[in-house]
Amino acid sequence: MSLSSLLASVLEQSAPILLAALAAMITLRANILNVAVEGMMLVAAFVAIALGSLTGNAMLAFFAAIVASILMSQLLALITLRFSADFIVAGLGINLLAAGGSLFALEWFYRSPGGLRPITFPDIWHVPAGSLSFLPVIGPALERQSIILILAFLAIPLSALFLYRTPTGAYLRAVGEDEHAARSAGISVVRMKALSLAISGLFAGLAGAQLAMDKLHFFLPDMTSGRGFIGLAATLFGGGHPWVTAAASLLFGLFGALGDRLQAFAIPSQFVLMLPYVAAIVGLSLARWRIHVRNRPARIVTKGTA
Repeated sequence: MSLSSLLASVLEQSAPILLAALAAMITLRANILNVAVEGMMLVAAFVAIALGSLTGNAMLAFFAAIVASILMSQLLALITLRFSADFIVAGLGINLLAAGGSLFALEWFYRSPGGLRPITFPDIWHVPAGSLSFLPVIGPALERQSIILILAFLAIPLSALFLYRTPTGAYLRAVGEDEHAARSAGISVVRMKALSLAISGLFAGLAGAQLAMDKLHFFLPDMTSGRGFIGLAATLFGGGHPWVTAAASLLFGLFGALGDRLQAFAIPSQFVLMLPYVAAIVGLSLARWRIHVRNRPARIVTKGTA
């Protein structure tokens, strides 16, 4: 196993987790715990495969997946911001709607509840083989990777730039830190939260398209496999900061890639499959411990105390 092939697998495993983490991060900065990322990804994956197989146009399927995910995010915004539903309950409802709706569509339109596997499917752009051979290790790892993976890693600095270098990003962070103060300053809290959900839908749509259109070219009802929740764990581990969140996503992607490699050995498949989730649990535990240490009151030493 070469270092380049391992790095390529890590990047491929990390891309949907990274996008899901950024989707959860942008809403977390607006004080929204977005548990609906999983459902948004699932809808995007289904729309990408359904429209790609129907039209034979990869770009149309790609953009339709993003639009579908953004629409799901705005449905969540309507339920929570307009009708004051709880974000976590409404987010879980979105996940159930996405799972049940995709199953219904598979049964109703395709008579195939087990999944949608088109005979032919248009391919999105990938980095040509041999085009980056002049770069050691990283060049071969990036070859044959999809444009969505490149967009995923470009989204990290763009997210940081948006949050910390634009007035809109400052308004969004202000809403997340103190809604009443932001409202007093003339910032529309509802608009900023709806915007954060729309951007979250954009990232989740990219993640769903990556899962469905990169290598697989088919849709399965459970193809997200908890990546939305792993991305949420990466966000909580990173404390809502883009670069730390990205590092956590790469760590979880590394565990996923190692799990794939371990399948070649005589290791129970159940152990291999649980590695990314174990990493997520450990990451959340460390994040919680870090918050506990940071908020621990200072110890006051009085005179006469040994």
